[in-house]
Amino acid sequence: MPRSTPASPNIYPSLSYADAQAAIEWLCRAFGFTARLVVPGPDGTVVHSELSLGPGVIMVSSPKPAAGRVGPQSLSGVSHALCVRVDDPDAHYARAKTAGAKVLQELKDEDYGSRGYMAQDPEGHQWYFGTYQPGAHWDDAPPTTREASG
Repeated sequence: MPRSTPASPNIYPSLSYADAQAAIEWLCRAFGFTARLVVPGPDGTVVHSELSLGPGVIMVSSPKPAAGRVGPQSLSGVSHALCVRVDDPDAHYARAKTAGAKVLQELKDEDYGSRGYMAQDPEGHQWYFGTYQPGAHWDDAPPTTREASG
């Protein structure tokens, strides 16, 4: 019997941006997020924010150097990419391209059944938008290891 996937998330990525306010505006315009809460800080910074896209939520803030949190522009590479399920990746891709998103991987059908694309936001965070949904292939059996193709 397949496991059901929760209707609402229980993991909320928190991203740092050098210009968090501009990033929030861009994420809403290019990727379709909705800003639900923005807590301003001194000198135009953002202490905390919550943006939603469908049932997913991300938090965006200005860097917090005392906590070791910086934006990706201050790093030599990225250590993560965010994967977001969307119902219509073709329309999402068109919206992102129109808004000037840097496409890292063109829209395509994946071997594992997803259709999607990879983009980079203006400060360097990488995003995959597609029909992929973790858990779709899970069952009650113990975890398995699959060989990667290609």
